[in-house]
Amino acid sequence: MIIGEVMRIEAHRRNLKESTMTLRESVERGLMERQRNVGFHTSAGMCDMLEMLLHEKNLIDPGSSIKHEWFSSRKAVDERLPFDFPMKNEIIEMMMRIESKRNILCYGKQQTEEFIQEAIDDFNLLVSKFKEAGLHEI
Repeated sequence: MIIGEVMRIEAHRRNLKESTMTLRESVERGLMERQRNVGFHTSAGMCDMLEMLLHEKNLIDPGSSIKHEWFSSRKAVDERLPFDFPMKNEIIEMMMRIESKRNILCYGKQQTEEFIQEAIDDFNLLVSKFKEAGLHEI
């Protein structure tokens, strides 16, 4: 692994830590008042985890970025991520599920607490999928 990749992975770790802390605070202080935080940070966090995994597996260049919009359609994901990686199908399906909630949470009307909690639960399940895929420093 080259120096640039190590620095890039560290930046993703910092960003992921911020997202997980914000999600934890949102649960502790009340999901109904933090719907947008949940939408933004579940989406951003999922992209950071995927970039970390793909950098560690040397599947993308150090300057590559994963965009959350890709996960709005399976076709877009397949075009941009044509290579294989551990647990690819399970990870992609969970990321698409999280992305399907993102704009509703960020820009839509107030959702039920159950819907917001589902986004948190999906994110937590995705974290476990990434750990199974070999990303241990989450």
